[in-house]
Amino acid sequence: MTETVLVVEDDLMIGAAVCEALKEAGIESHWAKSGWEATGFLSQERFALVLLDLGLPGRDGMSVLKDMRGKGDLTPVIILTARDGLDDRLAGLDAGADDYVLKPFHMSEVLARMRAVLRRRSGASAQTAASRVLTNGELTLDTETKVVTVTREGEKREVALSRREYDLLEALLTRPGAILSRSALEERVYTDGELPESNAIEFIIHGLRRKLGASAIGNVRGLGWMVQRPRS
Repeated sequence: MTETVLVVEDDLMIGAAVCEALKEAGIESHWAKSGWEATGFLSQERFALVLLDLGLPGRDGMSVLKDMRGKGDLTPVIILTARDGLDDRLAGLDAGADDYVLKPFHMSEVLARMRAVLRRRSGASAQTAASRVLTNGELTLDTETKVVTVTREGEKREVALSRREYDLLEALLTRPGAILSRSALEERVYTDGELPESNAIEFIIHGLRRKLGASAIGNVRGLGWMVQRPRS
């Protein structure tokens, strides 16, 4: 782990001990001694992980955590607290904490929990990134960034598509090898209540073939259109 960990702890002895243990493990850390100070750090810097106490002055740890998740901050959080009630643990996990460690604790356990959380997050991120990208031969479509690229002879170029061209291409790439009928494509492309003209789908596909290549989308006469299933 080379990124910085945010330690949020108002107890001076515990906070100093945690930061020192992280330093000995080769992990850089910042130390916030209150909930508001933690929120300030989080608004200015990205952290690999947050070690969060719940009983903080001014603003408690649960409020810090809820604020993070409410803003879409998915930084891993491990709660370090003396609150050992089942309701407290469930509340922390339900609020978005990744793990919950009770005080008193041994730093070897905390470091092991940190590694486990980061492994899980890393695997989930890789899986999410892979699942959002649709690839078929020369074509790549990123469903998050809406970027479509074509790679030919080792050269990768981005292709500008209209919204309807993108929606139609995504529908086909989501189901490679499947024949999608005119009505199925119209449902994916015309979601704004507009009634398509009789040749609207052909017109969109013509534009896509012109931009991506004539063989990018196949036609099965009388049935619909498809992209080939990628070769394994």
